Amino acid sequence: MARDAPAFVCAACGAAHRKWSGRCDACGAWNSLSEDAGLPAAGPASRTLGAAKGRKTPLVPLSGEEAPPPRMPSGGAELDRVLGGGLVPGSAVLVGGDPGIGKSTLLLQAAAAFARLGAKAVYVSGEEATAQVRMRAARLGLADAPVLLAAETNLRDILTTLDAERPALAVIDSIQTMWADNVDSAPGSVSQVRAATHELTSFAKRRGSAVILVGHVTKDGQIAGPRVIEHMVDTVLYFEGERGHQFRILRAVKNRFGAADEIGVFEMTGAGLAEVANPSALFLGDRGGRAPGAVVFAGVEGTRPLLCEIQALVASSSLGTPRRAVVGWDSARLAMVLAVLEARAGVSMAGMDVYLNVAGGLRISEPAADLAVAAALMSALTDAPLPPEAVIFGEISLSGAVRPVSQAEARLKEAVKLGFSAAYAPQGPGAAPGMAVHPVGDLRSFVEARFGPPQQRE
Repeated sequence: MARDAPAFVCAACGAAHRKWSGRCDACGAWNSLSEDAGLPAAGPASRTLGAAKGRKTPLVPLSGEEAPPPRMPSGGAELDRVLGGGLVPGSAVLVGGDPGIGKSTLLLQAAAAFARLGAKAVYVSGEEATAQVRMRAARLGLADAPVLLAAETNLRDILTTLDAERPALAVIDSIQTMWADNVDSAPGSVSQVRAATHELTSFAKRRGSAVILVGHVTKDGQIAGPRVIEHMVDTVLYFEGERGHQFRILRAVKNRFGAADEIGVFEMTGAGLAEVANPSALFLGDRGGRAPGAVVFAGVEGTRPLLCEIQALVASSSLGTPRRAVVGWDSARLAMVLAVLEARAGVSMAGMDVYLNVAGGLRISEPAADLAVAAALMSALTDAPLPPEAVIFGEISLSGAVRPVSQAEARLKEAVKLGFSAAYAPQGPGAAPGMAVHPVGDLRSFVEARFGPPQQRE
């Protein structure tokens, strides 16, 4: 049967091209095009959809009383939190992360804990032999866990095995190593990854098993392969962390059965990944002798309030263009805060090198950290430490006003739990017993109240 002309698909953006080129015309990525084999062409009788009618699809009303999807505990509280309460039968979960960050360790521990609860778990590795997986399990103290292992990359053989075993949980490590023999391309290509994801997701829906897929990431931190695979699965998790820190963050960026942007915190130890029940206490530094430039930010990650320390350093620059170095926060957001400080509060750092760091390797994305960053910069500039018992949060607008943020009460309660007694926060609702809240209406008044008027700072 005739086949459509092959297309070349960009692995970065998914754009299709008629011929191969070194650079994608849509997104500009280099060496990202790979051949995508076409499907068999339709015959003359089936070129029009109306020529052969299908069966009628039953329609149901929008209103109805259906029970929420059942949950299976994974054996780990942090993983259950990120998943929205546990694994959902028939769901497909995609876990991505940098090489060596601990994805295989996390999922092997999860499979072992799940199997110890009495359910059948299968771990399929396409990157390691079974002897290597057993060595890791022995190192983690999981040698006695009733997990079934397989080292295979042929997708047809894996699906036949899973159909025969009917596991409650199947872990595929990794999706980029799977090979479908009905697709004419190499393993790891766009066509292979898409076909393997489709078949494994269909198996999960058909058999009611929870399937967890491990995905490699590109240098930009995105899951390698076509973006369509993130639409196929029910949940997408990213495993984040810095090599120099022992903390690891499991973050949900998509979840059809729970809250998105939820996080779970783990600590990498010699015996594997340990759950961190109270991450706020670990992300905070020594509160006894707080140095200038250190501020405690009361943030929220998903539904969890989380306290962390933001550190700033401001020094005279010998360069024509001063440096702006940021770790753990958005550099564009820092530029905006510096501009608002100069335009609305009269504080210029034009000839200064500015360094900003979020302690513990945590990454902050919410705009509620604006006020804490501004306070850390002013503290470093004036060499005046802030009270060690205070937390700060609030969003700064371009006019210099400090805007209210969501879940202010939860932030304050978490701060009280860790022994803080004062807070600088936007005006509005939000209170907690034992917490003295100092309302902040605009950035200029906050800077002058805490660090003095401009003539005193000079």
